[in-house]
Amino acid sequence: MKTRLFIATALTLASSLAALADVKVNDTLSVGGYAAGSYRVTDPDPGTSTDKFDLDAAKVLFTGNFKPVTGVVSFYYQPNAPQDITVLDAYATVDIGGGGSVTAGKFLSYMGYEAFDIPNMAQISYANGDFLAPIPGYHSGVRLDYGDEANAAGIALVDSVYSGPNYLKGDGELKHNAGFEAFYSYKGVKDLTLWFGVAHDTKGNVIHKNDATTMFDFWLSYNVTKDSTIGAEYANKDGGIGDKGYNWLGFYSYTFDAKWSSAFRISGEQMSNGGPGFTKYTVAPTYKINDNFSVRAEFSYQDYSKYTADSATFFGVQTIFKF
Repeated sequence: MKTRLFIATALTLASSLAALADVKVNDTLSVGGYAAGSYRVTDPDPGTSTDKFDLDAAKVLFTGNFKPVTGVVSFYYQPNAPQDITVLDAYATVDIGGGGSVTAGKFLSYMGYEAFDIPNMAQISYANGDFLAPIPGYHSGVRLDYGDEANAAGIALVDSVYSGPNYLKGDGELKHNAGFEAFYSYKGVKDLTLWFGVAHDTKGNVIHKNDATTMFDFWLSYNVTKDSTIGAEYANKDGGIGDKGYNWLGFYSYTFDAKWSSAFRISGEQMSNGGPGFTKYTVAPTYKINDNFSVRAEFSYQDYSKYTADSATFFGVQTIFKF
């Protein structure tokens, strides 16, 4: 009860400061965050339909600017997570000049086309991850990043990529299992982004604790017009028997006017060695009430192979408040 009251109080305080994201408290401190809730219905065939009506997540993020150092700390609440409140982001970044920076602490993985934070998503559900879970979450370590107008790159040494107790944190050690991530992106062509990344756990994953895991991730995004964007992603993960396969997605979004937009997505996942797989079709319209509040709906249909269900339909309505 106290943890829920803390999040509610923090959100109320931050939202009262101003109506836009990253509210400036003073010359060094700013605050931002969001709260999202939804009603969801999942109906597998064969199987029993289930529904959920709850808060999806709430996050409050504080940023301190002490040039050349920037510090970030966030608090995150998600129902049924291992902890009611998690310190999600907790890192410091030093600007070393020439487009370079060094970051140390707890931060989000480089990997993945789809965003972690709900306001940055274009739909309610993720494209993939039912069986393979190739996109990592948060971990602790140190990373070196570089960027200019056309190129960006980064490399990170982390406590783990996949072997932490949950996707909100790593395993807190390097001796038995070090993780590595690296990426390169190119934006030298107008409106086009090409992105390639690799992640590696030296020893240990969720299923087989002694198997090294390597994952390759490639995605692209292209702004066809000022109102429409296409995207695509392919990820391949090899974590040994039972944790090996690939997934993919194709994405299109269109903004109809200042209030209405919609995402259209097709995605799939296939486990190796004759394991289960699926193809998923998604339509997700969003209505923007103002810069701080929007309502999103989604309808998805999944066609499974070699799984307990032949297919499943998903419907959800989500409200998102951000500041």
